[in-house]
Parts: sequence; structure tokens; C-alpha cells
Amino acid sequence: MNSLLRDVRSSQPVDGSDGEAVAIFLHGFGSNERDLAGLAGALGLRLPWASLRAPLLMGNGGAAWFEIVTPGDPDPAPLAMATDSVWAWVDANVDPTARVVPIGFSQGGLMASQLLRTRPERVIAPVVLGGFVARGTQPGDDVLAVSRPHVFWGRGAEDRVIAAPAIARTSAFLPTHATLHERVYPGLAHGIDAAEIADVRDFLIEHVGAHAVDAR
Repeated sequence: MNSLLRDVRSSQPVDGSDGEAVAIFLHGFGSNERDLAGLAGALGLRLPWASLRAPLLMGNGGAAWFEIVTPGDPDPAPLAMATDSVWAWVDANVDPTARVVPIGFSQGGLMASQLLRTRPERVIAPVVLGGFVARGTQPGDDVLAVSRPHVFWGRGAEDRVIAAPAIARTSAFLPTHATLHERVYPGLAHGIDAAEIADVRDFLIEHVGAHAVDAR
């Protein structure tokens, strides 16, 4: 696995050295760093942000955080390597006093949850879109069971991509390890729509701060 992540960034400095949070977009399987970058405008982000390309290159400009062997149930070792690669990018590019706001879709949504579960003290208001949590325990799970940070989990009611056991696992885990903001969107398949974007914007305004995003 290539551990060197590429990124696209906001025009403002990304390091969060003045203490503000830094948003990190994490794309889905087979996409790349430009896929979710457009959400920065749709969400009205004033936060510095970066959108990362996953380390496993698939050709034709696509990438993945790890190979899919069993849908919805990634092998722990490649998942840990992918998680470490994101933290390595954060450690190299983000001020150590700044917290990160991971915003991920599908496989990237899983990665957003991994950042929370591995270094919960570094993460604020993660957003999981069409994603899920991994089986097993992670280093920060005991902390999360006490601190219960705010987490947004949105998915389409017609999503047939994420396996049902992964949804059931996430439905069991998040209410006991987070203050969960769960939204299920009628008629939406495996994607992101305007209603979900509006809900994420409101979530970030409330839990990252009114000065982080433009209110409508």
C-alpha cells in the first residue's frame, strides 16, 4: 500500500495553527480526492479543509482505503494501515493543537469513524455519510463510551451497497459510544442529496461553531 496520500486543499492554511478545527474529506471506494471537495462549497465551510486521496491506487484516477474482501466487514490489518496513513498526513500537515472534523462517504465514512475510534481526543463532530463502523474494538472505544461525542450518521433508505450486517453493527455501536444524530433519507440510494447536505451544514454549525460555516 502506498502510504503517501495526495490532497486538494482550501485556499487558506490547513494547519489550524490558530486553534480552529480542520475539516478532512474522505472519499469512497474507487473515487479520489476531488470527489468530495465540492462539498466544501455546498456546506459553506469557513474552516480550513483538505480532501485526501486514499493510499491504494486502483488505476484510472481511482483509489481505495483498502480492498473489499467481505462487503461491510473489512480485514483489520489493511483497515489499520489505512487509518495510520490518514493520521500520518494529519500529523505532518495539521497543528497538534487543532482538532479534525472528518467528513467521509461510504468507505470514507468508515474511515471517519476510524479516526474517531483511534484518537478521539483529536476529533470533533465526525460526519459519516453512507458508511458504517468496523467490527471489533478500537483504542478509543472506552473513552467514547464515556465522552459520547456528537456524531452525524446519514444514509439513504434505498442504499443497497452497504451490507445489512454493517448497518446493524453501526446501529448498535453508535448509540452507546456517541451522541448520535442519525438521519435516513427516503428515496435516496447510495449517495448524498441536498437534504442531507443541509442537515450536515446545520450539524456543523451547532457542534463545530457558528463561525465555522455560513448559515443559510
